[in-house]
Amino acid sequence: MIHLDTTFLVDVLRERRRDRVGPALAYLEALPDNDVLAVSVHVVCELMAGAHAAGAPAGERDRISRLCEALIVRYPDERFAAEYGRLLARIRASGTSIDTMDLLIATAAVLDRAPLVTRNARHFSKVPGVTLDEY
Repeated sequence: MIHLDTTFLVDVLRERRRDRVGPALAYLEALPDNDVLAVSVHVVCELMAGAHAAGAPAGERDRISRLCEALIVRYPDERFAAEYGRLLARIRASGTSIDTMDLLIATAAVLDRAPLVTRNARHFSKVPGVTLDEY
């Protein structure tokens, strides 16, 4: 399983809209057919919030929905809160901070022991145990 970050999916949507293969679509094309692609529900929330904040037309929100339908959307389970709390405590103990949504997204990847594909490795590099895959 591979988790995809919001930035990755935004890039996929932009590249498809421009009908041009860029780094995100090239990454997808290079994956073996049997790789399972997943996103945290928090990624879906970020995508929809961005679309609404930008005043995106319903068609753009529909494109986001169709893209997410092609992925496994991971929802928090009974382990999630404890793992989130453990990770946040370790990050704070190291004297750093992290955006709440970034930690929610990273927690899902950590729990699935899956790499997180992102172009914002700096945001996630503070999270102990997360494996990052930049594209």
